Amino acid sequence: MNFVEELRWRGLIHDIMPGTEEMLQEGMASAYIGFDPSSNSLHIGNLVGIILLKHFQLSGHKPYALVGGATGMIGDPSGKSEERNLLDETTLRYNQECIKNQLSHFLDFDGDTPNRAVMVNNYDWMKDFSFLAFIRDIGKHITVNYMTAKDSVKKRLDTGMSFTEFSYQLVQGYDFLHLYQNNGVKLQMGGSDQWGNITTGTELIRRKAGGEAYALTSPLITKADGGKFGKTESGTVWLDPERTSPYHFYQFWLNVSDADAVNYIRIFTLLSREEIDSLIARHGEAPHERLLQRKLAEEVTCLVHSEAALRTAIEASEILFGKGTSESLSSIDEKTLLEIFDGVPMFDIDRAQLTAGIQLIELLTAHAAIFPSKGEARRMLQGGGLSLNKEKISDPDMIINSDILIRDRYILIQKGKKQYYLISVI
Repeated sequence: MNFVEELRWRGLIHDIMPGTEEMLQEGMASAYIGFDPSSNSLHIGNLVGIILLKHFQLSGHKPYALVGGATGMIGDPSGKSEERNLLDETTLRYNQECIKNQLSHFLDFDGDTPNRAVMVNNYDWMKDFSFLAFIRDIGKHITVNYMTAKDSVKKRLDTGMSFTEFSYQLVQGYDFLHLYQNNGVKLQMGGSDQWGNITTGTELIRRKAGGEAYALTSPLITKADGGKFGKTESGTVWLDPERTSPYHFYQFWLNVSDADAVNYIRIFTLLSREEIDSLIARHGEAPHERLLQRKLAEEVTCLVHSEAALRTAIEASEILFGKGTSESLSSIDEKTLLEIFDGVPMFDIDRAQLTAGIQLIELLTAHAAIFPSKGEARRMLQGGGLSLNKEKISDPDMIINSDILIRDRYILIQKGKKQYYLISVI
């Protein structure tokens, strides 16, 4: 597989330094991407970088994932309007371990092939570098004029930036030099906002080592409507299932627009060109079926989490949108159940009352104000418009006890097609 050609048809190339494609065709090459350890989880904005390394490894090349333990202490000014808070070493080390675990889902770090992935941490080579040695051995090779010409610096000159942030591109440039000299890494990749930092590295390699290195950046992902990619009403979409559940992760991709789905299916999945072209064509014939969104959500959820997590997410979605069964409802965990029905009316009843048994009509009116009157409840029941735990119920005199509880705590009432109520036993 030609790595650059693969990225090109997927829309994953923004800038590429001349000679990069030719260098990669000479044989196995090494490339790296840096990941910011300011959080204990990567988010879907990082997925492009992860996918780049994945394609790189699939193309027979050797990927390096750099966790910026040193640069994370400084803060990259690219795309930022103000300086961020700096993290202590203990927090950074913890975040780095979490990120390494996440990256291992995508890259093969343990194989016995020459192109197995490698994880590096720039703190390991920066921690013993004295300030005087750095400005003497590295700083003298890059002029202030060169550094201030970078967009990441120019955009901050009016609002101001500290020397700490100003030095970021030089520290990142040294990362490239170090990996070039010690690991034979000739290519750095990243988002288009990193072009200035990356080319500082190639320039430092040229001036200090007399070598030739390359740069490749991908576009920053946007939404067709101009909104920010990866943000929802509840905030950032994380790769950590504890921060963004597989259900909500799946829903994010399921709900993208048609225009975004066409772009995202190329960028975020490993499906072939033929498969994607076929999906787009079929989607165009029946867009209301949202075939493209469903396939996108399935592929990315499985890639980031697992097939088991995907199945749970699909079952949860079907429960909410009418296709679920009492069996699927019973199989999901409590956390996912509460996420599915977050925001629906919820009522608490005493466990002792349920142990004694409650007549259904009393449950729906006196214990949980789902109906304003028994008459209205009876009419809904007789008309077949009420479900209890996803099963149709018609007998108003049915006795409800603890045997029907989901997870030994919940009762789900559905009125009509879309009105849900959750009863919690305390």
